[in-house]
Amino acid sequence: MAISPHSLRRLSFAMAALMLLSIMILIWAAVQHQESTLAIRPMNQGSSVPDGFSVWHHLDANGIRFKSITPQDDVLLIKFDSSAQSIAAKEVLDRTLPRGYIIALQDDDSRTSAWLTRLRDTSHRFG
Repeated sequence: MAISPHSLRRLSFAMAALMLLSIMILIWAAVQHQESTLAIRPMNQGSSVPDGFSVWHHLDANGIRFKSITPQDDVLLIKFDSSAQSIAAKEVLDRTLPRGYIIALQDDDSRTSAWLTRLRDTSHRFG
């Protein structure tokens, strides 16, 4: 049973269209994921993290919108819709919070950094 050239051409066009659609969906998903996180830690062990209400007040007074403020272990995590919002919030909190806190952008949800970490792993070298 032989497959006609016309059927092979249709199959190859269908596979190419499916691959193109898959790539477009992956790119769209990567573009939609723009969430950014800011982490506030005390410099000295044993110190407490700032109150979430006071952080909310500082951000609200400066017109910076955020998604959530969550205490987790000895860290206060603030989630934003974009990295621009988290950078603006870091500048505001650097000015308004008392000294003794480390305020850092956290890239824990980044798929790109996870892929780069996997690619850089020495156990996966070929050759």
